[in-house]
Amino acid sequence: MIEITDVRKSFGDKHAVDGISFRVEEGEIMGFLGPNGAGKSTTLNIITGYLSADSGTVRIDGTDILTDPLKAKKDIGFLPEIPPLYLEMTVIEYLNFVYDLKGCKLPRKQHLKEICEVVKIWDVGKRLIKNLSKGYRQRVGIAQALIGNPKVLIFDEPTIGLDPRQIIEIRNLIRMLGKEHTIILSTHILPEVQAVCDKIVVINKGTIVANEKTEDLINAVDGTRKLIAKIVGPEDEVLKTLRSLGGIKTADSIGKRDTDSISYLIESQDRVDIRKPLFYTLASKGWPLIGLEGVELSLEDIFIRLVGKEKPDNKKQRKAGN
Repeated sequence: MIEITDVRKSFGDKHAVDGISFRVEEGEIMGFLGPNGAGKSTTLNIITGYLSADSGTVRIDGTDILTDPLKAKKDIGFLPEIPPLYLEMTVIEYLNFVYDLKGCKLPRKQHLKEICEVVKIWDVGKRLIKNLSKGYRQRVGIAQALIGNPKVLIFDEPTIGLDPRQIIEIRNLIRMLGKEHTIILSTHILPEVQAVCDKIVVINKGTIVANEKTEDLINAVDGTRKLIAKIVGPEDEVLKTLRSLGGIKTADSIGKRDTDSISYLIESQDRVDIRKPLFYTLASKGWPLIGLEGVELSLEDIFIRLVGKEKPDNKKQRKAGN
């Protein structure tokens, strides 16, 4: 449905987007993550046709956004970070204005009513937008993106500034819309991505550092792993032994479990599997290992590790420039 191939965009000497490629299949909700300045907004503006790329292609349902922009844009509904609202209009006046602006051909009253009911703003249709809460304004912003029933929806930080209840409501709305639309969701709220998205693309310094299904994202991360070990033995001696064992970066007691075992949080060194050495060492000491479980990385941990990676050719570029 959405295909981005080797897209590049520079502003002067700054490479805002540096050869990125990814696909979003029909019916998928894709989370688009990255720190400030990573190239997210530039990428979204290129996908929606607000900016042209220096090179590369963007296709929406097979249509190139540059060669046939009118056709491609009819398939896109866009909610920017700051919704493009006219505060002195009522909700219905505004939606009618967007309907005309988009040249929508669907039955006007029926179409707008259906949208208002989907995003739950029908009851505030006659109110001025300036008098609406932040949550309702976001809903109006989503409503304007739905006009024309586009195949693709792009949401840029749709829950920013909302209270927890409003965040849940918008999150549920996006999940519901994902049943009939292909969605790109750009956000800084990592649990939101985990709760809503089918796949995640992470961008950093203008390049893609991860492109995985949500449940597989941990496989994109190299680095240490954490284990919780339940060990029967004298705490001080166990800790001393763990901390001296090769491949273990840190070890700390986290309290007793059961009757005679103590639980320890163990972090391995980079790319080291310490499970077998740990088992043999404890066995040689006569200390039973009665439990061992992995500590799954949180999405926040994964994100920090991914965006902390240096671009592979940076060092080479610096050397070449010296």
